[in-house]
Amino acid sequence: MAGRDPFTHPFQGTLGPAVSDIGKFLVALGLAIAAAGAVVWSGFGRSWLGRLPGDIHVRRGSTEIYFPVATCVLVSVALTLLLWLFRTRR
Repeated sequence: MAGRDPFTHPFQGTLGPAVSDIGKFLVALGLAIAAAGAVVWSGFGRSWLGRLPGDIHVRRGSTEIYFPVATCVLVSVALTLLLWLFRTRR
């Protein structure tokens, strides 16, 4: 204990840059989730999202089945592009 400042944390500076990178990632993830929430809350895409030409909608009597195939493909491509952009910026 001699020679050490009693007001500093014993692990200060030993965690390295990995913790800083995780913090930056969590902030970016939080901002992305907030932006996606704002877009959904604003009603963007309410008229066309889920009603694309490749979406399957079957109605027989009182039964209704919906398969949003084209919407899922569109969302998958958009997320793939976003994740690719974030990965290549490193």
